[in-house]
Amino acid sequence: MAIGILEVNLVNGKGFRGKDILGKIDPYVLIQYKGQEQKSSVAKNAGESPVWNEKFKFQAEYPGSGGDYKIILKVMDKDTLSADDFIGQATIYIKDLLAFGVENGKSEMWPQKYSVVGANLKYNGEIKVGVTFTLEGH
Repeated sequence: MAIGILEVNLVNGKGFRGKDILGKIDPYVLIQYKGQEQKSSVAKNAGESPVWNEKFKFQAEYPGSGGDYKIILKVMDKDTLSADDFIGQATIYIKDLLAFGVENGKSEMWPQKYSVVGANLKYNGEIKVGVTFTLEGH
């Protein structure tokens, strides 16, 4: 089993539709990978086109326990007076990225757009994300 660092580059979002009565949404993203979770900053009043340009690191093993090699990005709308609203989520499958990284020491998926799907299973915008895996010791 190989161990390395998975770096998620959260670039921006586009076309998010929120539920706020006043119209402006304050989006943030919960990034999950195999029981690990990190949270982006809240893009205050960014509405449907937030920009984050933030990087998050996760420990990754390949091959590891369980076969779910995916990153889940949950886009949320920060609310002050009530519970935060779920805007939608995107999933990035990274098994090939990890396998290639273990073989070569490092592998990278350049930032690209992923569809954000709402609870109603309908398109609810897109999120631009890049992912890099670096084998420990490289």
